[in-house]
Amino acid sequence: MARTSGEESLVVAGLTEALPVTDAATTSRTLVDNEHVRVVAFAFDAGEQLTEHTAAPPVVVQLLTGSMRFEVAGETHHLAAGDCVYLAPREPHSLEALEPSLMSLVMARQGG
Repeated sequence: MARTSGEESLVVAGLTEALPVTDAATTSRTLVDNEHVRVVAFAFDAGEQLTEHTAAPPVVVQLLTGSMRFEVAGETHHLAAGDCVYLAPREPHSLEALEPSLMSLVMARQGG
């Protein structure tokens, strides 16, 4: 998706069809990208991981389907569909999908 204006509303439908879980892969799709927020959907097959990393802006992660192990600053959490995580700026985190999973990530734009 191209960068959008934060002054225009946007509806993104059909996400589960547009971003299916692929065998032995992690895939992503940017849904919204403007001066206020960036929203990215991720599809993980079971066993797929994102190694420890940080993000400069605050981040909100919501697990839409599946389950995963989510580590935040050295503490492990087991997430189920519907669970939500807020990550403070530059908080170290990693994850592993325990089953095929779909996740939404929202990054706040500083000053947006």
